[in-house]
Amino acid sequence: MDAAIQHTHSFGYKPSHDMMTCLSDVRLVRNHAYMNGKWVDGSDFHPVENPATNQPIGYITKLSAEQIDQAIEAADRAFQPWRQFSAEQRADYLMRWYQSILDAKNDLAHLMVMEQGKTLAEALGEVEYGASFVRWFAEEARRSYGKTIPSHIPDAQLSTIREPIGVVGLITPWNFPNAMITRKAAAALAIGCTVVIKPASDTPFSALALVELADRCGFPAGVFNIVTGDAAMISKQLCSSPKVKALSFTGSTKVGKLLLKQAADTVKKCSMELGGNAPFIVLDDMNVDQAAKAAVDAKFQTSGQDCLAANRIFVPRRHYGEFLASFTQHMSRIVVGNGLDPNVTLGPLISLQAAQHAEDLVQDALDKGARLISRYQGHLPGPNYYPPTLLADVTSKMKVYLEENFCPVAGVLAYDDLDEAIKMGNETEYGLAAYVYGHNIHDIYRCMRGLEFGMVSVNSVKMTGHSIPFGGVKQSGLGREGSCYGFDEFSEIKYCCLGELPTVSGC
Repeated sequence: MDAAIQHTHSFGYKPSHDMMTCLSDVRLVRNHAYMNGKWVDGSDFHPVENPATNQPIGYITKLSAEQIDQAIEAADRAFQPWRQFSAEQRADYLMRWYQSILDAKNDLAHLMVMEQGKTLAEALGEVEYGASFVRWFAEEARRSYGKTIPSHIPDAQLSTIREPIGVVGLITPWNFPNAMITRKAAAALAIGCTVVIKPASDTPFSALALVELADRCGFPAGVFNIVTGDAAMISKQLCSSPKVKALSFTGSTKVGKLLLKQAADTVKKCSMELGGNAPFIVLDDMNVDQAAKAAVDAKFQTSGQDCLAANRIFVPRRHYGEFLASFTQHMSRIVVGNGLDPNVTLGPLISLQAAQHAEDLVQDALDKGARLISRYQGHLPGPNYYPPTLLADVTSKMKVYLEENFCPVAGVLAYDDLDEAIKMGNETEYGLAAYVYGHNIHDIYRCMRGLEFGMVSVNSVKMTGHSIPFGGVKQSGLGREGSCYGFDEFSEIKYCCLGELPTVSGC
């Protein structure tokens, strides 16, 4: 093991003993950046901490602006050869990557728990979810069809073809450090683009492990690059470079707006998967206990650090008390602790600041009239943990209602009229996802059409997958990821007009 650690890490910046002993393949743990088919170091390193313990689990290199430019140059040089590969050839690389991810899923999941904090069950689910996008786009690459157009021009053939856009910058978040990379990179690579990836500084090891696996699969040099270091500097470099033709970002709406401004000077194609503030509407005919259980699941996934989390829960007034009691009962089954413990169902928040923010949201709500119905009473093993909390009588004046709270705090309010609930559900700058639970098809249809969200899930907490178009409206973003629409963000439609030349006399 020592030789393997020395091989994959710069001297003096080895990962923690705990991190290495939980893996069967220690070479998956990298602390270098990767560009042009080689692992490279910057001039400095910074620690990455386990949010469950606040202890460093390893160190990650910090690249210079010049090195970021070198990564972009490498991707630019690799683009033309890569795009000339057939769809089947690119698919073969992706399918090898897909299989290598599945083969390493236990190690990838343990890495994720150590740096992100989610439970092992959630991490395993994410690795499989992330791998599904690689397979999907490997298969979908063979179906990136063009179209023929009935011609209005005499003796001309009109058609369109889909072409890769070029070098793509991918900026990914810490809450889903595996799947947000595969969902973006697989689509870009399959259509013929090359990529430069900037993972979140809090969770770089999941990203680097994915690239280590890609390297083993033999991707040509420059096709797959990953850069680490100062987030603001790297983002600015990606946005300002004219060689980067498209930018895909998942993260906060605040940062997304900044990136859009920075990318405007080079008129990049931008896709943005930004914040969410999901309503959860219980219809009058719904079984209250079933709805409460679903609401708990929708709220507390990934410790509430999920853009799809149900932040505002609307319940018919006549069922209000029963719903709160049932929600409390289901919430009491949550076990808080280190995600490596198989009995734990809710891990820590990503940082102490996140836990403090959660407390600020709760205090603001209580100060403005909310009722504290229930709060986790078990032991909290560290400062980054926050007890699952249920608030009732939430109003539109409270931060917990207005903001994407990204914490295990549920806000519930009563409604008297469904149109009122739909209107209140839309009272947000966000428009990513919404949940509806009920049986009356007419009421369900009113919600599906009336809710101003990119995705509406009826009677199911699970709504995502490789085959669905993931994305939002309003200030929740631009574009869609996954599905047959996933290539749109990384390609352009070229129109071709083939006219018939007149016959040359004498030929």
